[in-house]
Amino acid sequence: MSNPPHLGRGHRTPWRSPLRGPWLTSVFGLVLLVGIPVLFVTGLLSYAAYNPDLSPVNDKTPDKGLLGFYLFSWPTHPSWLYGVNQGVHVTLGIVLVPVLLAKLWSVIPKLFERPAVRSVAHGLERLSLLALVGGGLFEFATGVLNVQLDYVFPGSFYPLHFYGAWIFMAAVVVHVALRFPRMVRALKGRDLRAELRTPVSRTRPEPPDDTGLVSPDPAPPTMSRRGALGMVGAGSAALLVVTAGQSIGGPLRETALLAPHNREPGRGPNGFQINKTAAGVGIRARDMGSDWRLVVRGGDRELVLTRQQVLRLPQHGARLPIACVEGWSTPDQRWEGVRLADLAALVGHRDRPPGVLVESVQRHGSFRTVALRDNQVRDPRSLLALKVNGADLSPDHGYPARIIVPGAPGVQNTKWVGRLSFGETL
Repeated sequence: MSNPPHLGRGHRTPWRSPLRGPWLTSVFGLVLLVGIPVLFVTGLLSYAAYNPDLSPVNDKTPDKGLLGFYLFSWPTHPSWLYGVNQGVHVTLGIVLVPVLLAKLWSVIPKLFERPAVRSVAHGLERLSLLALVGGGLFEFATGVLNVQLDYVFPGSFYPLHFYGAWIFMAAVVVHVALRFPRMVRALKGRDLRAELRTPVSRTRPEPPDDTGLVSPDPAPPTMSRRGALGMVGAGSAALLVVTAGQSIGGPLRETALLAPHNREPGRGPNGFQINKTAAGVGIRARDMGSDWRLVVRGGDRELVLTRQQVLRLPQHGARLPIACVEGWSTPDQRWEGVRLADLAALVGHRDRPPGVLVESVQRHGSFRTVALRDNQVRDPRSLLALKVNGADLSPDHGYPARIIVPGAPGVQNTKWVGRLSFGETL
């Protein structure tokens, strides 16, 4: 058995909780072992939906780059697909925060082991632990900040979170490969039901072993393992209650205390959630007035249309929601406008319209230019929308015209559209 961990010569470890040990760590680890792969898969699907340009490691060339091997054309049916995927991703990520913190608390003595590396195998384990802890904290922290629209980290959230996820998941795979047999033995070593019936007065430390988790000088218990599990479970349940409503909608939307607030511009036909206001992205009155023009390009053909000319084109309707990367979704709204496929036909792409590059007249913020795939353009519900719920779009919802595409992330539903270039890409 290894010597007890020390902070340094003559300084005994302060980690004296009698609850720490392989069993409790394994319980938290088992929950994360189920939840983290779901987060990883739903995150990858979210990036597939974004049609991401993550070069040089990832790009939109035919082979899609080293990390883009799985990318595919995100479907437009069903229209709620992205909302459900992202709702699961965001809600589960927030719900797992207490479990992640509890797991880190349970293994903190391992972070201060001395000597730091005892062998090649031990060094590999320590390296995976560093990537595991650092990657986990980075992924969860950036995810929570993104939900709150608080972009304090350097660079774009999307590639940072994407590449961080691959590093974190690689560390998880290595860590599980090294620790899974020990986790199984630890879970079998104690009966969960018996632990849930054990009060503080009968709580005892786990038997000493070579994991370094069991304190060699445990303090008297102030909480049972039942209490620790209950506290973490209650924290996760509370976060579920105050998060899930933004994705589920209806009356539960009022319970979504962690969702971004002050994002519903009043009542009426345009009274549903937004992320960006017209003023916030630099839209001026003349950008929405009589000077506005829609430029439609396709190869060597180009049309310049006023809003009245766009209104005289065949109009169609579709009931579609908006779902954003932050995890919130709107109820279905009734949109009216011109089909993207019909606009493509005006500039020569009649039979099989290609993808389109959509450019906004906004001056600030991200996603001023967005690429839509050909399957999105061809869906008859994909519109250059001019109205919603029977009324003209409000400035905050993209007046004079915006994109609405079924099943697409909210940022692809570009507002304040000024140019459509069919057959062009980013």
